[in-house]
Amino acid sequence: MNTSRFIAAKVAFSSNKSFTKWIIRIAVVAVALSLTVMIVAFSMISGFKKDISDKIFGFWGHIHITDYNINRSIEATPILKNQDFLLDLDTLKKIHYQRPMEFMGRIIPGKFSFQEIDVNIKSIYPFAMVPAIINSNEEFDGVIIRGLGEDYDWAQLEPYIMEGSKISAPNEILISTRIAERLKVGVGDEVILNIIKNNQQLKRKTKVVGTYRTGLEEYDKKFVIADLSKVQELLMWDSNQVAGYEIILDDIENVATISEYITVEILPTRLFSETIRDKFPNIFEWLDLQDFNGSVILILMILVALINMITSILILIIERSKMIGTLKALGMSNWNIRKIFLYYSGYIIGYGLLIGNILGLGICYLQKVTGFIKLDETNYYLSVAPINIELWTILFLNVAAFIVILIFLILPTYIIAKLEPVKILRFE
Repeated sequence: MNTSRFIAAKVAFSSNKSFTKWIIRIAVVAVALSLTVMIVAFSMISGFKKDISDKIFGFWGHIHITDYNINRSIEATPILKNQDFLLDLDTLKKIHYQRPMEFMGRIIPGKFSFQEIDVNIKSIYPFAMVPAIINSNEEFDGVIIRGLGEDYDWAQLEPYIMEGSKISAPNEILISTRIAERLKVGVGDEVILNIIKNNQQLKRKTKVVGTYRTGLEEYDKKFVIADLSKVQELLMWDSNQVAGYEIILDDIENVATISEYITVEILPTRLFSETIRDKFPNIFEWLDLQDFNGSVILILMILVALINMITSILILIIERSKMIGTLKALGMSNWNIRKIFLYYSGYIIGYGLLIGNILGLGICYLQKVTGFIKLDETNYYLSVAPINIELWTILFLNVAAFIVILIFLILPTYIIAKLEPVKILRFE
């Protein structure tokens, strides 16, 4: 029989002293609230990263294939729509590549590891873009017209369509709610697209068939969605010329490696591929900063629980000093007596973690269902705080909190070795 655990189980939560009961309750509440905050914070951080990434990928795809000479800010250099590499991409299922071996963050010269990655390309579709002036009867605005072909999977954009429907004809466009407000137009109204090409002004009348809102302000205030043929007409391109191709993957874990492989092994020399993360790094860098915020929250919350637990264990040791003196007089070692209080602390921490899981997951579920925590969409790209519960993350938080707190509680139990049974029992 484990004597230390047996004694700890007998004394845990059984004190008749109201002061000690309150100390234990405070320790349990501190652990529970710390875990609750960590669960909610990490679920929100994961939700932010997932929802915003899904918005960007839904709007742009995962990988872009374009000409090396493209002016990435405005002008597009055309490439042929019918390309031999499209067949290679359709049949691409696995890639094999070698990468330098590393040790402690340093590359080992001449040493490589060979890896295999599964590639699941969901769709490939052409696109083209052109800057233009869009004007209604009352207002005008500068925009970028993004032309999408018939191969485009509208399921990516349809969740963000607020009014009307997707485009189905060359003379139809989809504008953001932000642009619609500036132009003072709505679904069914006509607007004129103006561009300058080869020193000539081109005007084309189009009809607004829908409005969208992604919440990504830098996109919503600039982009108009049109049919690919309309953009080709404005650019004076033929039907076999496009700006490039967008690739949608089923799994984006290795998107950077896949993009590099496509450039090196599949594409002709004048074309290259790049991930959307490389093309629009600002938002992704902001999302990466959330991991740092999560680490800070984890450290602070564990410290709060730890300080409360250390205070509680010291009070419990003092309150049980007579028991400690008696056990020492009977010959129990200091380490076995210390283990009693570590088991005791384990019960308190476990109880606190149980309550913390119930509260944390309950708040997350309530937010997911009701969305009671609102956000400023212009600053956070989302109108409601998103929740993405990852079971492995929840498990890690529980295990990390339990182990770290319990390890640090070994230090205050050293006071037991300083207690002399003769003085304790005489005092009592």
